[in-house]
Amino acid sequence: MKLAFSTLGVPGVPLPEVLRLAVAHGYHGVELRAHPEEPVHPGLGPDERADAAAGFKAAGVEILGLAGYPRVAAPGADEPVIEEIRQLVDLAHDLGAPFVRVFPGGEDEHADAVAARRLGTAGEYAAGLGVRVLLETHDSHRTGADAIRVLGPVGHRQVGALWDVMHTWLGGEQPRESYAALAPYLGYVQVKDIASAEDSTPVALGAGVLPLAECVEVLTRNGWDGWLCWEYEKRWYEHAEPLPGLLGAGREHLGRLLNDSA
Repeated sequence: MKLAFSTLGVPGVPLPEVLRLAVAHGYHGVELRAHPEEPVHPGLGPDERADAAAGFKAAGVEILGLAGYPRVAAPGADEPVIEEIRQLVDLAHDLGAPFVRVFPGGEDEHADAVAARRLGTAGEYAAGLGVRVLLETHDSHRTGADAIRVLGPVGHRQVGALWDVMHTWLGGEQPRESYAALAPYLGYVQVKDIASAEDSTPVALGAGVLPLAECVEVLTRNGWDGWLCWEYEKRWYEHAEPLPGLLGAGREHLGRLLNDSA
């Protein structure tokens, strides 16, 4: 498996420093938080996009995906949501990133159908650009069982799942159950660790309560060979320990889990 970290853990840090951290600590890729307060977002012009892509290529680091914020199951008109996804897909294509992340964000009994309809339309657009749109296990659809209520009806190969191991666990699923549900759709896996079920403050990998060893074991046992991305949510937890000082030990911890499950 390849290892990445998310820039959610280093909010606002310029790309050269992000790349330096990735290279220094042996990460194969980076998930870019696509937001106007970050260096990479849909508002970038063609030259800025080309420069960003060139920087990653020169460093030998892959852009795993763009973590966007469209809420595909939210109430309201379809077109603004679909256009937001299109903009992310365009950016991902220009950067050479294979994946775009979206959230569910459902609020009513129509959420599944609304999300499936929008994702189907977005999938058709993404197919033409070689990008895959991934629904994260999050908020209104935090488990694998929740996510497949949407992904099953979509039935488009360019639409898949992003498994956030915290949300499925907090939703009451065991790793084997989450994997069984998401396997046909799985794009990549976000790993993390938190202080407790009641306190989602991010902590170093292996220092919290999430079943990371079981997740890696399930993936390995089933022959899955994709990406593990460490999403350390420093952006939302001001007092959490800074990520740069944890990256080396985190890389080593994931390596041990992979070796132990081999």
